[in-house]
Amino acid sequence: MRFLNEMSVRRAIGLLWAAAGAAAILILGLAALVWPATLTNGGAGVPVPVVWTAILVLAAVLAASWAVADRIVLTRLHDRRSLPARPEFHGGRGFAQPSHADELDGRTLAELRYVVFDTETTGLRPSEGDEIISIAAVRCCRGEIEEADAFSRLVNPGRAIPRASIRFHGITDDMVAGEPTTGDVLPAFHAFVGDAVLVAHNADFDMTFLRLKEAETGVEFANVVLDTLLISVFLDPVSQNHSLEAIAERLGVEVEGRHTALGDSIVTARVFCKLLPRLEARGITTLGQVLDASARIRRARGLDHEY
Repeated sequence: MRFLNEMSVRRAIGLLWAAAGAAAILILGLAALVWPATLTNGGAGVPVPVVWTAILVLAAVLAASWAVADRIVLTRLHDRRSLPARPEFHGGRGFAQPSHADELDGRTLAELRYVVFDTETTGLRPSEGDEIISIAAVRCCRGEIEEADAFSRLVNPGRAIPRASIRFHGITDDMVAGEPTTGDVLPAFHAFVGDAVLVAHNADFDMTFLRLKEAETGVEFANVVLDTLLISVFLDPVSQNHSLEAIAERLGVEVEGRHTALGDSIVTARVFCKLLPRLEARGITTLGQVLDASARIRRARGLDHEY
């Protein structure tokens, strides 16, 4: 059973296809051996060469059809647009706002500097040993995104990357083998962020990974954090889907580079810049008001389960 569970979808389909083809060819081959002269069909003889020709044609058709099917499966597996969104993550250590957040409450949203970021990881359980393998971010101020000055790093997690995770982000063990560890990357990311407001989609997930590394790296992210997921719920409470793709579609933001840290950072930044005018239209013009609205959404959704 473990073998079947760990088998890739592509390999499983290939084995089933090969088994079906082998069975069909075997049946025809046995028929040719049992009736060495002919295969009768209502008394009419079918020459053995015709039988073997039929077997070869069948084998060729099976091989060609499998090649087409395998290409379709392979394309599907590598089309990240078809992959499910990361499940909502709440209740970890990530969303506690810093003690100095009150000092920024009165600052208007338009005057603040933001760093919008995303991480790719070995899995979805930071408290159970999953690690960051990629982190990226872009700066944003007054509705302008500084994509040319983006931060983007691969990270060596010090452990194997599960196949199930590779399917989503495409990052393999070989790709991170020579890369720096979080102890080297997070200080550089901290310097890039500075004192800006951090923004992420489903921010509790990414911030939990960062804060679980504080003791190990000595890097503390004492930044105010905004979550585009919570802001979307506040602005569109009747919508059932608040994945990054769904929000982007509602706002007319093109999704590129999905399930890569840099691609998702840029999409999230574009979404955030579209959400800001809508917040202001609702009378939410200061950082404190956004934090209050986000806190109300968290309480209303009962986001208190632990990961």
